[in-house]
This record gives sequence, structure tokens and C-alpha cells, in this order.
Amino acid sequence: MTIKQINRNLFNYKRRPTEQVFVGTVTIGSENPVRVQSMTNTSTMDTEGSAEQVVRIVERGGELVRLTTQGSREAINLGAIKKLLKEKGCNVPLVADVHFNASVADVAAQYADKVRVNPGNYVDAARTFKHIDYTDAEYADEMARLRERFVSFLNLCKKEGKAIRVGVNHGSLSDRIMSRYGDTPSGVVESCMEFLRICRDENFKNVVVSIKTSNTAMMVTTVRQLVLAMENEDIHYPLHLGVTEAGDAEDGRIKSAVGIGALLADGIGDTVRVSLAEAPENEIPVAKELVNHVALRAGHATIDGNVAPTFNYYEPKRRKTLAVACVGGDAVPVVVGGADAESVDTVPDFVITGDGIKYKENIVKVLPITFAESAKEVVFVPLQYNDITSENISILKANENIVIVASSNHVNPVGEIRALVHRLMIEGVDAPVILHQKYNESSVEALRIKAAADAGVLFIDGLLDGLWIENEGIAEKDINSIAFGILQATRARISKTEYIACPGCGRTMYNLQGTLAKIKAATGHLKGLKIGVMGCIVNGPGEMADADYGYVGAARGKVSLYRKQVCVEKNIPEEEAIERLLQLIENDRKG
Repeated sequence: MTIKQINRNLFNYKRRPTEQVFVGTVTIGSENPVRVQSMTNTSTMDTEGSAEQVVRIVERGGELVRLTTQGSREAINLGAIKKLLKEKGCNVPLVADVHFNASVADVAAQYADKVRVNPGNYVDAARTFKHIDYTDAEYADEMARLRERFVSFLNLCKKEGKAIRVGVNHGSLSDRIMSRYGDTPSGVVESCMEFLRICRDENFKNVVVSIKTSNTAMMVTTVRQLVLAMENEDIHYPLHLGVTEAGDAEDGRIKSAVGIGALLADGIGDTVRVSLAEAPENEIPVAKELVNHVALRAGHATIDGNVAPTFNYYEPKRRKTLAVACVGGDAVPVVVGGADAESVDTVPDFVITGDGIKYKENIVKVLPITFAESAKEVVFVPLQYNDITSENISILKANENIVIVASSNHVNPVGEIRALVHRLMIEGVDAPVILHQKYNESSVEALRIKAAADAGVLFIDGLLDGLWIENEGIAEKDINSIAFGILQATRARISKTEYIACPGCGRTMYNLQGTLAKIKAATGHLKGLKIGVMGCIVNGPGEMADADYGYVGAARGKVSLYRKQVCVEKNIPEEEAIERLLQLIENDRKG
């Protein structure tokens, strides 16, 4: 895809203008607030259980609920679930989740308010990771077959007054797309655009779009590229945001806040789902906290800034800086914080003590910029955007011992910190930058969501060399855990095992939450390893591309094990699978 200069203001928050989409009683996009939603993990044939779970989601604030429809009977049973919900006084719009069978989407359109289809498996066969050399004529024939089938579905949705979601998952790109574009952001974007062009050509506007992946940095940059591609072709459908297979607990929340928050910061996103490997109703408060945090930026005081010519919004690279002590240069981003940590891997590089900030055995001076040039050793210089004067620029350029500690009190701290670092880049200042943000949150939950949303996008943009979070009343070890978690989620610094775990749905073949807990307990010491824990084959094998090992539901009570994308053990009894996974990892590490 051709990369063009950005066409949005990186420093001032404004929602992206979109079409308005009607999903039952809920409207998405345009001037509407960002909607929050979740997905059941019950069998869609369990009418009572599904309805009860939908009610719990709605009671927590969910505005749409998705259910899996792996076959026509599940799609038809959405009608029974909807009827029972109405009897309970619940009129929330229901979304059917369709994979592998275009005919099921046709059935679902008669019962659901919105139908999600996956371009990777709507008419294409299930992904087999085979390379196919298409001629242009053969590729055109495949597209004609896709168009004919998809137009038939769109006509049915027009007749029924239903919305659709074109939902691409990186883990389930078709062999057709993979063969022509490879496992690339361009391939992900084109997989989506093929369907959107058909929607535009057929004047079908009731469309929501999503691109999801478990890699937050890739998810953010790919959605940015999708928005650019849509704008270049005059397509303005609203976007659904989510980080797929985010996991559970703190990691799942931070990962979701980083990925979703980075896009919301730029006004991109009209409905969100935080995917947690937990009870689905737990996702809603996290989503609402995140959406509300970013929404406070609306109408803020203007931030005057210019984009550095060397910055590429669509393929960001880390800013080149001087190495000052362990900060900047080629070093991983540092953490500043208290001494109390959960493990040796989450002890801050710069420890705050009663005597000051300690680096190894030395106390680092924190000096105003006007005094910094007289210091001979490493010095921290607090700096806000309004402090960047021509005189201070000269000091920063003349001294190689300065670490900038950037902070913002602006209601849009992301925009102001961006403006600060872009100004440094324009002026040729290569001093490293540590972000220092102070919060006043009463709970760890709120702090992790807000800090991840604020800092995550800045690390994905490659603007920072360190992180320093402060919050009175929150324990040091919790703050340190959040800081290292943000760096892990952005792939800026790896300090622990990473789990790519799906939230579960009606397709899940085993007790996902219990299994994930057991796997984490057994492998939590394997720093840097990525383990995928997937309920079924929809995204399982595909997401193995980003994981070292995969544990994937194959059938009821059966599990298959993967080494990256390669299945190495098939249909293992569930009761043996964890032990066999651990043995596989151990044998590889010995080898």
C-alpha cells in the first residue's frame, strides 16, 4: 500500500467523521458516543443460559451483545433468545458471529440485528497455510465469485433492514490473501477493502468495520492504514475496535487499553469490545472506563504542534536518541519507580528512595534546564511543552548528559507529549525522553487502564525511552507492574511470559479460563515466551504465527498443540494436554 503523509491532527482530539449505522435500537458512528459491547461464551443453543448472560452484560452497561452462530440452528435460535430477552424487558441488539459458512450469514440476517462476517473465511476455504500462485485472471475469477455471493447477502440485509460487520482477524486471513500479499498489514487491509468496495458499489451503508490482532502495535498501525485506504477511496464506515486474544487479569486490561486507547486517542473508533478471558460482563466496566477517559478530551484547548518530517504515522519507528547511562540509544525503555516489585524482572532501572532517584549506586540529580548545563554527570531535566524555547533548545543540543523527563497537565496529555517530542525531532534534539505522568486514581484498575491508554500510543509511535508513573495511595509494586506491563504490551520491552488467550465463546472446546490459569501457573517463569491459548480453530492456528507455542481446542475434550503455526500433536485428551505442552516446551529448550 502506498504510504501518504498523515491527514489528521496528531495533537488535537477530534472524532473521525463516519456514516451512521443502525443496529436495532442502537446507532453507531457519526455524532453518537462510542458504544461498548461484549460477546457471550455460552452455547447459542442454550437459550436460557445465553439470555441470562446477555442480561448480565447489559446490566453492566453493554449496548450490543454478540453470540456465536457456527451453524444454521444456532442462527435460528437467536430468535428464541431474542424472544426470551424481550420477556425479561431486555431489548439489546444481538449480533451473530459467522465463520466458514456464508449460508449461515443468510440465515442469521433473519434473526440478528447485525451479522459479523469474516473476510478470511466467508467464501474462502478454511486457512491451510498453503501458498497458491494465482494469475491475475484467476484472482479476478475468485473476486467475481466473492462479489456474487456477498451481494446476495447484502441484498438480504437490505430487505431485512440489518447491519453487518466486516471483521478481519489477522489470525484468519485466507490462503488467497496470504498468497498474494503475505502475512503483512497490507494483506490485512486488502482483505477488508475487498468487501468494503462491494458494500460501497452496492450503496450498502449499514456497515461497521474491524481489524483485530493480538499484537497491539500491529493492530494500531494496521487500523491506521485501513483508515487511510478507506479515506483514499471515499469510504467512511464506522470502526469497531478490539485487541483479539488479549488474555485476562492485568495483562488483558493493559493490552486492550494500549491498543484500543491508541486509536481512540486519534478519534478513530465508534464501538469497542475489550476481549478478556473472563466472564464477559467483566469486559464492560473496562471498556467504559477506557472510552470515558479518552472522551474527556473533546473540545480541549488547542495544542499548536507540527509533525516532524521524519515521522511516519503508518509505519512508526523508534526515535533515534543519544545513549545517556542506560536511557536511549539502542537500550530498551527504562522504568522509574519505587523499589518494591513483584519479581527481579520488574525492579525499576531508576529507583526512587528517600535520598532521591538512585541509578545503581549513584543518585541522579533532577535539575531545571537552566542549571543542567553545569552538571557533568547524568541529569534528569523536567520539561513540559511550554518550556521548549529557543534558549532551552540550545541547552539541550549542547549537552549530552541530559535525560528529558516530559510531563503534561493538559486534558489531552497524549497530544501535548506528542507535540513536545515532535518539536525536539524538528529541532534536531536527540536527548532521550522519559514520560512522567502523575495520576490521582483510587483504584489499581482505573490507573492501569488510564496509564496504558496515555502511554501506550506514545511507545507505539516510538517517541519515548522510558516511563515513570506516580499515583498517591497505590502500592509501588502495583505501579511498577503497570509500567512494565505497558512496555510489554507495546512490545517495547519484554519482562515476562506473554499469553495470547481468546475470551472464549460458544465454539470453545474446553474450560478456557481454568486452563489458562493452570498454564500461567506452570509457565510464568519463562520470560519472553509467547503462548497461545485458543478455544477453537477460528483464530487459533493463525495467531500461532505470533506465538511460540499454541494450545488449541480441536473438538470437545480434545486439544491440539502447535509450535508456531505447525501442529505437532493432534487431538490430545484435554486431561493430558497441559502436561504435554510443558513437555514440548521443555524438550525444545533442552534441544
